[in-house]
Amino acid sequence: MPKVLMITGDAAEDLEVMYPYQRLLEEGYEVHIAAPSKKRLQFVVHDFAEGFDTYTEKPGRTWPADLSFAEVDPTEYVALVVPGGRAPEYIRNDPDCQRIIRHFFEQDKPVAHLCHGGQALLAAGVLKGRRTAAYPACAPDIRAAGAEFVDGEAVVDGLMVSARAWPDHPAWMREFLRILRSKAPVS
Repeated sequence: MPKVLMITGDAAEDLEVMYPYQRLLEEGYEVHIAAPSKKRLQFVVHDFAEGFDTYTEKPGRTWPADLSFAEVDPTEYVALVVPGGRAPEYIRNDPDCQRIIRHFFEQDKPVAHLCHGGQALLAAGVLKGRRTAAYPACAPDIRAAGAEFVDGEAVVDGLMVSARAWPDHPAWMREFLRILRSKAPVS
């Protein structure tokens, strides 16, 4: 069974972890969640409330990380998923996180990211010259790193599929699974 790696941490957007996690399991892939340390992670729920200029944050579910970034051998995985939320803001500084991300781009493996997930890819130095979606507030960061920001629900650039946030899940996962099935089908 092909394995897919998801990299995240505390304060990841609950839906952006659980939806792709369960969708990939449904397709027959084995999914491992890696984080800065192997522990029970606390996810969050971001939503919009009247009177707020930005999203609000509430506690989401907790979920165990299967392994730490330092334990990850990226050669064991056929694809990478990077959810958003606030987790990318701090996991991007982890040298092992950057090592993992670079592997998937250097080996031309499928990568899916959305929302603030692009922050981790920027820190790994893999977005320069690429087209990518992200949460619109991240557009200046995307552009500053030399990438083209696209305000779209499923932006495909080679084997990378990106989206703005959890409302884009259906289109985002549809495109990612199309690529993943062609590169690493489940037997």
